[in-house]
Amino acid sequence: MPVRSLNSSVLKWPNREKVDRAVREWIRIESAKHAGLCRLAYFGSYARGDWGVGSDLDLVAIVKDATEPFYRRALGWDLSGLPVPVDLLVYTLAEWDQLTAGKSLLARTLEREAIWVFP
Repeated sequence: MPVRSLNSSVLKWPNREKVDRAVREWIRIESAKHAGLCRLAYFGSYARGDWGVGSDLDLVAIVKDATEPFYRRALGWDLSGLPVPVDLLVYTLAEWDQLTAGKSLLARTLEREAIWVFP
């Protein structure tokens, strides 16, 4: 998580490179716990490169299937190893196909911004 310098009031926030490395290491470990994981990407400010102090990390995971409703799926993921707060969206393959076929704003954003880190 972000830290304050001991002799300064400046808040230091992890840069894009540090977050990218952390996500790639995290998913290497976390993917072993989620056998149905097909793909994982980050998008938003860290993907665009316009992150700043207070920015969160937006992740999208695509899994084969899920028994939990959409709003509860992220609860099964341990996000504590990542250096900034995280918003995780977990879609099934069928939901992902429907999302991307519809060309919604989210689908267009993901098409333009997503940085795929798994597989």
